[in-house]
Amino acid sequence: MSGLVLRLAGLLQSFGERGVFHYRDTCAFPTRSSLIGMFAAAQGRPREHALDPYPHLQAPGDTTAPSHRDLTLTVRIDQPGTPYRDFHTVGGGRPREQRLRTGDGTRRKPAASTLVSHRDSLTGAVFTVAVTGPALLTAHIAETLERPRFGLFLGRRACLPDEPLLLNPDSPDPVQELLTRTPLTRTPPPNPGDTHLPTTFVWEHPPPGADPTTPPDRESTSEPVNLTRHARRHLPRPLWMTTEPLPAHLYAGPRPIDALAAYMHGEIA
Repeated sequence: MSGLVLRLAGLLQSFGERGVFHYRDTCAFPTRSSLIGMFAAAQGRPREHALDPYPHLQAPGDTTAPSHRDLTLTVRIDQPGTPYRDFHTVGGGRPREQRLRTGDGTRRKPAASTLVSHRDSLTGAVFTVAVTGPALLTAHIAETLERPRFGLFLGRRACLPDEPLLLNPDSPDPVQELLTRTPLTRTPPPNPGDTHLPTTFVWEHPPPGADPTTPPDRESTSEPVNLTRHARRHLPRPLWMTTEPLPAHLYAGPRPIDALAAYMHGEIA
């Protein structure tokens, strides 16, 4: 097992959990489904094959091919961001033959032809993610994220990721990287004299050192079963949330790119 470290930042991010039709919600952090979808896009996988296993990455001695189910994702919330709601209109101003249909198949009347949808996003959010799994699979994900075949986005197509996205392509313990080495983007800066920075973590399993029988803090409908456009289906996934006291020296400063570049080039011990 090995892994990689990602940094998700951008003008907008939106990770839907349960919104449909006229309201599209966003989770407060990246969902498992959104990240698995990003990995599939980087590999050029169409939706109908996004969740297929990887027989060409099967290690000697393994009885089954690795798949997305073998990945464990740990999210560090560097900056939670600010909720933002956008309003979209659909169907207005079109001729009769192009108006939206009603439930019985007829066309909407002109006065009712425009539908308003609400779409939630996060602005100014920054997340650092540890991806752990079979070494051949995580190496393949890292390689394709650096040279993606399809466009990458943070939940929705309008939400483009900032650079750098891939901070560490090959880490023997990416979770430990999040706890002790990876620079922390944060506004405002820590107070003088602070030795630790309380930071929220989201775990897919009980966190290290916790009682394995500890019940989850919440449940997220984010385990992808089908990602095709008209048959999307997800299963619930338990999540554990903790506040970890990160060393204050991880603060990346007012220009995070400098600390991130130093980390990526191995200049941070």
